[in-house]
Amino acid sequence: MTTILVIDDEPDIREVIRFALEGAEFQVIEAGHADEARKLLNQETPDLILLDWMLPGRSGLELAQQLKQNPKTRSIPIIMVSARGEEGDRVRGLDVADDYIPKPFSPRELVARVKAVMRRARLEEPSDQIEMNGLLIDNLSHRVTANGQPVEVAPTEYRLLHFFMTHADRAFSRSQLLDQVWGDQVYVEERTVDVHIRRLRKALAPTGHDRLLQTVRGVGYRFSDKV
Repeated sequence: MTTILVIDDEPDIREVIRFALEGAEFQVIEAGHADEARKLLNQETPDLILLDWMLPGRSGLELAQQLKQNPKTRSIPIIMVSARGEEGDRVRGLDVADDYIPKPFSPRELVARVKAVMRRARLEEPSDQIEMNGLLIDNLSHRVTANGQPVEVAPTEYRLLHFFMTHADRAFSRSQLLDQVWGDQVYVEERTVDVHIRRLRKALAPTGHDRLLQTVRGVGYRFSDKV
């Protein structure tokens, strides 16, 4: 059975989430703050984490950043849940999380988003490595290297690079990239894609691999070693 860790400091919210998820045949474990969550994660590895941003002490955003830097937990999908619904907050949340759900939310939508993220995570589980012109992405270790040197990329840029490298030489519009990388139920503006493209290019620039990420005028972007 799929296990989901729910991290929220409000017992009533946890109860609503538990009821919805157990009704969809998920197993639920709970934590009320970051330290309690870390103790649980030392004991077992959930299949997905539902994480509230506004936790007492260490924030959910800080915890998500730490989990994505830890080799043991970096591959666990995270859905950020927050009352902070502004676009800037959603973008910050999606920098470290796999999805973002603003409060208040519908329990049915929550379950649908959990299932969508789980499907996407399963599709991104190939055990092989992908390489192009010395740029290598390792799906098992969740690492990127360029000419043998490590490349630091945030989770969103990793997913973006993974999508491009598995769909090389094809041009995609910003709307298509939002649907494929962020998910069609994440509501952010298309210019968000440009922000993450710039970040990915900056990460790849020291070894010259930023040239592979090409702008296609009137369309969007393409990843290719061809001019």
